[in-house]
Amino acid sequence: MDLRTAIVQLESAIGDPRNGLPEELFLFVGRIAPLINVDLLIKDDSGRTLLTWRDDEFFGSGWHVPGGIIRYKEMASHRIQACAREELGAEVAFDAAPLLVSESITPQKSRGHFISMLYRCTLLTPPQQDLRAHSDPPKRGEWRWHAVPPPDLLRVQSHYARFF
Repeated sequence: MDLRTAIVQLESAIGDPRNGLPEELFLFVGRIAPLINVDLLIKDDSGRTLLTWRDDEFFGSGWHVPGGIIRYKEMASHRIQACAREELGAEVAFDAAPLLVSESITPQKSRGHFISMLYRCTLLTPPQQDLRAHSDPPKRGEWRWHAVPPPDLLRVQSHYARFF
């Protein structure tokens, strides 16, 4: 099978890429091209930063700034709102321009190259209380406020420590 035929078959199997890609195809794309994501810098009135607990095969376990990868033909503004709802059960307002644009390249083969846009966000509704972390280590997807960068901040997001 030639490459053009393979691409046609892949495209017919995807459906609407704006709804996300099938996992295997998403991992393939992440092996051949940088992924673009938004991260949400959310502070409270005391200056603490809201982080969520992540535990996955790519980046391991640790705290991270909530965020997500922009889908095909999706505006960054839509992904910011979707991340706030999906990860925190909250609504946010955000600055029109990113606070920081950064690039990270990691050793893993898939999901190893990111262009990240950090947006300053303000909660319009509180985060979902049943997702608040009460134990250590927290459960995947739980959130907690942090006055300083935690020692278990994911290394891939260590460049955000200066915003605490």
